[in-house]
Amino acid sequence: MIVVTGGAGFIGANLVKALNARGREDILVVDDLSDGRRFINLADCRIQDYLDKDDFIDRVRRDARLPRIEAVFHEGACSDTTEWNGKYMLANNFEYSKVLLAFCQTHRIPFLYASSAAVYGGSEVFREAPQHEKPLNVYGYSKLLFDQYVRACFDSLTTQVAGFRYFNVYGPREQHKGAMASVAFHHYNQVMRGENPKLFGAHDGYEAGMQSRDFIHVDDVVAVNLWFLDNPECSGIFNLGTGRAEPFRTIAETVTDVTGRGEVEYIDFPEHLKGRYQSYTRADITALREAGYAGEFRDLATGVRDYLGWLGVGS
Repeated sequence: MIVVTGGAGFIGANLVKALNARGREDILVVDDLSDGRRFINLADCRIQDYLDKDDFIDRVRRDARLPRIEAVFHEGACSDTTEWNGKYMLANNFEYSKVLLAFCQTHRIPFLYASSAAVYGGSEVFREAPQHEKPLNVYGYSKLLFDQYVRACFDSLTTQVAGFRYFNVYGPREQHKGAMASVAFHHYNQVMRGENPKLFGAHDGYEAGMQSRDFIHVDDVVAVNLWFLDNPECSGIFNLGTGRAEPFRTIAETVTDVTGRGEVEYIDFPEHLKGRYQSYTRADITALREAGYAGEFRDLATGVRDYLGWLGVGS
């Protein structure tokens, strides 16, 4: 059986769907469905079992009433970059992950987990090295803390452990994320409501709409995760982006072009984000390539068009 924590979430549900496409249905999804509307991400998926995240970690701690597990994809976390309850964030993102890692090491179960590019925060270099890790929020810090914990364990690992520092992921099955959903999803909703897609104006030395990040389609993220599942000899902490920085304006212009609606509108940069916002990110994917992953990553315009097609717009 394969475990996917956060399996009703954005990346987790796409992993489940991709495993189904491989013919795998022996999947245990772990999540928190207190918001029952999130079930929709799993409605067209086939799984063998579901456990609430608290029930699951209780069983892990007691090493009881769990099936034989082939691998764990640990995607579950609080990913809200505006959440400042550090006690909650560290319990949910750090302590939970430590317990699960220990269990996987005891039973020699490959452990593939979600880290985040938020660990780089205020850095201008996006390479997997401590001197470049400068988180700007407690979410980023929670992810960095677990990466540091994993690094300290590398010499004693009994099985594969791979962490993926996701850059800006967008694509299907993110509708539940609210404010934390991708810019592409927000722009789609804006034009469908008859509004213009809105971008931040000039800020931090960038012209209006030209703040740039490494945007990666969720299908490309899933492909990397599955490659590591197929290559259990590969361990480490890896950036997971395209290796390209592309402007937010590309998203808005692609949405207006495909939908035939609206025009780009610029708004003042919010005061509450000043000093806490990454105006530029670009993954250094050297380590990922050196590990052996040779897959291509779609460019932003192509990825947004693919996403809009999934949403029922365009060809």
